[in-house]
Amino acid sequence: MSTRPRIGLIGAGSMGRNHARIIAQSSRAEFSVIIDPLEESGAPLAVEHDTQWSPTIDAIADVDAVIVSASTEHHYRIAKDVIAAGRPLLIEKPVCPSLEQTTEILQLSEAAGTPIMCGFLERYNPAVMVARRMIDDPLYVRAERHSPYAPRIKTGVAWDLLVHDVDLITQIFGGSEPDAINVEVGHFHPSSAPDAEDVVDVSLRFAEQGLASASASRLGQRKVRSLVVQTLDDMIEVDLLRRGVTLFRHTTIDADRPGGSGFRQVTEMEVPEITGREPLATQFDRFLDLIAGDVDPDIERHSILPAHRIVDAALATKR
Repeated sequence: MSTRPRIGLIGAGSMGRNHARIIAQSSRAEFSVIIDPLEESGAPLAVEHDTQWSPTIDAIADVDAVIVSASTEHHYRIAKDVIAAGRPLLIEKPVCPSLEQTTEILQLSEAAGTPIMCGFLERYNPAVMVARRMIDDPLYVRAERHSPYAPRIKTGVAWDLLVHDVDLITQIFGGSEPDAINVEVGHFHPSSAPDAEDVVDVSLRFAEQGLASASASRLGQRKVRSLVVQTLDDMIEVDLLRRGVTLFRHTTIDADRPGGSGFRQVTEMEVPEITGREPLATQFDRFLDLIAGDVDPDIERHSILPAHRIVDAALATKR
């Protein structure tokens, strides 16, 4: 492998264009090729970032690692090809649109010794990274991810939105999986496909650790991306859109008043400064560390499955 790993990008859609920008800006990698079957999508993006375009996946033979940003329905086939070629891959979430396929891909990756990383981008949100350093012994986590309706998104909100928050929840609870899952699923929008859910509310119980709930909806009239973590001593609110964190701590102070005893209630607030890079750039740096062997590939691989299992369980309620 060269000093700077050669990166191939599969998929030149909206997310692929973001990945292309990040790869091209990195001083740690060489942007080797954009792979997309549509010349009108792939070729102009390759010209923009001074790299090559190829319509076929055979081009991964000339790269050291691959980012998969194709449509979810193509992930299974592409991931199998990349693993068979022995190339480390960063694949957008979900790994595959079914738990069975995702499990197979992770098993193939492990058997081949090929590092794999899933694009759980919120892990690298600087507000989330700061908040996680402030959290001790979480007892209750509440996440909301609501958006206005977008007809171009054909999948339901479980794989599109909910998967991000259940991943954050499992990370906050130390990577463990819930012992109990309760789900409500709603199909409301007349333009949605029959199997594409518009609202999902899920509650999770982690044995001897705590509770969590997550709400995903595409019926909102504005974007909401929020996370609240409660412990015995404080509450941490995270605005994932504005990348803000606020810690609240409520205290009751006994005080003597003239003519009788009394008390005073005080709510303390801490608002840490949030600094950090764009989440996609931070995620790409971790992928480069994974390629270099500075990140344990087994730990990274095993962190992928819990969120996929929870989403699969949520969707099982409507089967």
